[in-house]
Amino acid sequence: MTADVREPLWRHALGDHLRRLRHRRGRTLHDVARRAGVSPQYLSEMERGVKEPSSEMIAAVAGALEVSLVDLTLGVAGELAAGTRGSAAAAQARQAFALAA
Repeated sequence: MTADVREPLWRHALGDHLRRLRHRRGRTLHDVARRAGVSPQYLSEMERGVKEPSSEMIAAVAGALEVSLVDLTLGVAGELAAGTRGSAAAAQARQAFALAA
């Protein structure tokens, strides 16, 4: 990886993915937050990558969006891989991920 290219933080990639899922499902921030048992402000901070959510919070929001943790994780990983397809580090990460799966 070169000094010019910065890997995205997991919390940013997760937040972007959660927001896209919520929008695709036509759900409001307030509805998903209520179903997940978190405040709308906290969910907004998760979606913006401000919070580093616990696994329990991620599971609660995934459940509220009716997606499994496995599918959520694969979706985020796929988007990260697609964004860095050209780098050798991304190729190694995809290979390691495939072996772990």
